[in-house]
Parts: sequence; C-alpha cells; structure tokens
Amino acid sequence: MKFLVIGGAGYIGSHMVKQLLRAGHELVVADNFSTGYRSALPGGKLVELDIADAQALDDVFAAEHFDAVFHFASFIQVGESVTEPAKYYRNNLAATLTLLQAMVRAKVKHLVFSSTAAVYGDPVYVPIDEEHPKAAINPYGRSKWMVEQILEDFDRAYGLKSVCLRYFNAAGADPEGQLGERHEPETHLLPLILQAASGRRESITVFGRDYDTPDGTCIRDYVHVVDLVAAHALAVDYLLAGGASTAFNLGNGQGFSVQEVIDTVRRVTGQDFCVSDAPRRAGDPPRLVADPRKANAILGWQTQFASLEDIVTHAWKWEQKHPWH
Repeated sequence: MKFLVIGGAGYIGSHMVKQLLRAGHELVVADNFSTGYRSALPGGKLVELDIADAQALDDVFAAEHFDAVFHFASFIQVGESVTEPAKYYRNNLAATLTLLQAMVRAKVKHLVFSSTAAVYGDPVYVPIDEEHPKAAINPYGRSKWMVEQILEDFDRAYGLKSVCLRYFNAAGADPEGQLGERHEPETHLLPLILQAASGRRESITVFGRDYDTPDGTCIRDYVHVVDLVAAHALAVDYLLAGGASTAFNLGNGQGFSVQEVIDTVRRVTGQDFCVSDAPRRAGDPPRLVADPRKANAILGWQTQFASLEDIVTHAWKWEQKHPWH
C-alpha cells in the first residue's frame, strides 16, 4: 500500500513510519517541523509542508496516489491550549479541515486520525468506553472532538471513511532505541522523571497527594507507543477492508499512579532523584483509565508491552542514548 503520513517526524508519527516501512509499505511523510525532528525520520519520501497550505496538499495528492492518510500533525499541550486557544483551533481544527477538503478533491477515501481521551473531559465513570459523554474541558480536547464531528459529516456527505483513535497516555520508546519521545518543552510525566533520573533535571514535582486513590496520587493509563502504532496499522487495514467510520479508545485498560511511575523509574534505572510536592492542578481528575475492549474485539488489537517496567525500560534506553535531546 501507499500511505501519506502527516506529522511523521513527531513522537508517535516517527514510530508509525518505522512500523509501516518495516511492513513493506510505500510512504510519503509530510511535516512542517514545527515540533518534529528530521533526525526522527527512519525513511520514506519527505515532503516539507504545512497542512494549512491547500495548494501544497493538492500538489502532493496530484503527484501520488494514496490508499490512506495518517494524521498525527496536532499540537498537544493542554496548558498551552488554554492560554493560546487560537493556535490550537487554527492548527488542530482549521488546518485539519483544509486537509480533509484536499482529500475529498483527490478522492482519497480513508483516514486514520490521532484523537485523544481528552474528548471525554472529567470522567463520569471509569474505565472509560467510547460511549462515555464527550465533555472536553480545554481547547485541545475540544479541537479534537470538533474534528471527530466534522469527520462524521464528511463521511455522510463525501464518503470519506475514518477511524479516530482516542489515545490515553502515550509512553515508552522504540525497543531498539532508534526513536523516542522528544518534546520542547517536555510536559509528559515519564520523560520528565527520566530526565531527573539521568541528571538533566533537578527534580520532579508531584501535583497532589490527596486524591481518592490507593497512594493519593493521580492514576493514568499508560500505553506503549509501539502498541499505539500497531493499532493504527490494524485501523487502516480495517478501513481498507470496508470498515465503517468509528472511534476506538487506545489504552492498557489498567492505570498506574504517579507514585508507581516514580517507584518503577527508580527500580529500573537504579537512580535516585529529588521529588517535590505541590498542590493539585486544576482539572486533574483522580483516575483516567481506558476500556479498550472495542479495539480488542473489532481490530484484534492486544498490547504487547503492557507492563510499566517495559514502558520505562524502553524509554530509559532512549534517554541514555540521547542525552542531547
């Protein structure tokens, strides 16, 4: 097959590119490098563009015939989305609409879209299934939910079939050490803790120890990035086999607390580091855990690296190999 991977130089996108190339597919990777890295690209034909540029998209679609598009090109920082909502609606929503219109013009009928568990907002119940009410509490989550609704309309009007994959907490790194997580600034818990373990960060902060959880710290569902991209590969196969547009939650189905992650990092790395406590952050629910049974049943998706030890071990290998990032 021939695929267009939008945002293929980012964290999850680069792992996707590696997986698809290994499976023998032909790829064109599009990225504007606003957050991605050229050094993260393991292969494929690179086209540097912004998906807000309709003409550039038309040129790519005219030059190549794609069986499907993978869309990873979104801004993801929740806090920044609150202080700079225009940036998020411009890129995550408006630019995605430009991409979808270009796909319609080019008669490309299949899209795998990176969505997020943030579409659900504060959970009404846990674990969270796909029917859970959608009540995003920040512009990041709202931008993704708006795209999901647009995709429903594009299916009805233009026959564009899509799978929306609602990630919980993407974590870990390529087990071979070639790829890993690089964000600037870094906001994700595991790489922040690993930076403290490697000495690149003075300490790690725990926001709240008085939650209604066994150890008082927040519980989140961490899913290995390799398992995430495996779900994308299954999703595109599902679409190309005639599957209907739908959404799937991607998570382990089990949660790990902030303190469990800290303890696991200390155990895996053999390093100690300073941990400071701070009050709760606004909008942090006690538990966010996926119910992944729909993806298990329909896609046949099963996590290969479900243990926190595997996730930390692979991420630590990347942190040690790439102290410069």
